Amino acid sequence: MLNILEPRDRSESRGRLCDGVSRRNFLKIGALGAAGLTLPQLLQAESAAGIKNSCKSVILVYLVGGPPHQDLFDLKPDAPAEIAGPWKPIKTNVNGTEICELLPRMSRMMEKFTIIRSLSDAQGDHDAVQCYTGRTRAGRIPGGGWPQLGSAVARLQGPAVASTPPFVSLCYPTTHGPYNEPGPGYLGTAWTGFRPLGDTKNDMVLNGITTDRLASRQQVLASMDRFRREVDSSGMMKGLDAFTSQAMGVLTSSKLAEALDLSREDAKTRERYGTGDTKVFIDENGAPRVPQSFLAARRLIEAGARVVTVNYSKWDWHGGSYNTIFNREKEDFPVFDQGLTALIEDLHARGLDKDTAVLVWGEFGRTPKISAQVGRDHWPQVACALLAGGGLKHGQIIGSTDRIGGEPASRPVRFQEVFATLYHHLGIDVRKATINDLNGRPQYLVDNGVEPMRELV
Repeated sequence: MLNILEPRDRSESRGRLCDGVSRRNFLKIGALGAAGLTLPQLLQAESAAGIKNSCKSVILVYLVGGPPHQDLFDLKPDAPAEIAGPWKPIKTNVNGTEICELLPRMSRMMEKFTIIRSLSDAQGDHDAVQCYTGRTRAGRIPGGGWPQLGSAVARLQGPAVASTPPFVSLCYPTTHGPYNEPGPGYLGTAWTGFRPLGDTKNDMVLNGITTDRLASRQQVLASMDRFRREVDSSGMMKGLDAFTSQAMGVLTSSKLAEALDLSREDAKTRERYGTGDTKVFIDENGAPRVPQSFLAARRLIEAGARVVTVNYSKWDWHGGSYNTIFNREKEDFPVFDQGLTALIEDLHARGLDKDTAVLVWGEFGRTPKISAQVGRDHWPQVACALLAGGGLKHGQIIGSTDRIGGEPASRPVRFQEVFATLYHHLGIDVRKATINDLNGRPQYLVDNGVEPMRELV
């Protein structure tokens, strides 16, 4: 029997398979009479249940700095020029739905998307916290702060597969602190998302086997080689079933590192997503414009991550002339259109669209009137969001705004309603699920009375 120890804190952190079966604090290769389920048996159980890759997941895309709703998804062509801007709406393949002319790819597959035009409780300052937690920094805040979505899901559900963290952050660090992810809050640093964009990327070959740094890859492989020699001499390996062989592969591969190695992806697929430079930041304090992050997110979901977060470009366009704003949009919108639609196309082509929900939004909307001094300024009265996948009801618009895009005219939507919908998709009941704060008090994931959006579920 070969045992590969998992770190104690992770083994006791409710790590679960998709069907809710707890993994033990060690993984056993082979069924040699040990108590409990072995890893091959767990894999076989997943297969028998028809849920081999059916763990529900979320890709959350944060558009840093507040995307202009009236230039993307809620154009007002009949408004005065200082409100309407230069872009024209184009028809989509969903009757009655129009979006910006710079988003032609999206227009041809709008049946796969839902636009929310009436987010009504946005904050007025630059701060990523609401986009990752559903809550602002005002009002009642438990000690340590609210945990973001990925941290809460990791705490409640644990890893879906042993070789991949449940929460992976592809967010680039920004020099403007409030643009960065708020973190695990009162859950503590143990529930911070795995961040492969920093120094940890160099360690992923080690982490791919033991999920911590207690032993080197060479030591584990040496143990595996000894085990193979022993069972080969007895002829046992010939009798191992497919699930035991799969278990061997799980424990001896660097699945996470492979998922992040985009060179393993077909060149034509990489080209479909478009390109960006991770070292070139559009603004000095924002995120880079890197559509490859969407491809990496898809690969991480395939590797077993439950939540992947992405921050994308910089959407806070102040100052300069009227044309300065729209020159930026002319650059940014098509790249965004290409990368995001490639992600959604791939999720559908690979049969992941029902299991993976995608949410795209920013911290607030933009002023209806374009000012020569500040362009489109911050506007918390109304904002937009875009959803896809997750087995949700798509091909629709939720909510509307007034004639200048300044206030909700129908169906105001709260940020927490969107989070309740994501939790529902993940199989978490927001009416019942709680996590204890630093004082041991149970805290709900959303405020009392907030429900998943009826239009979507």
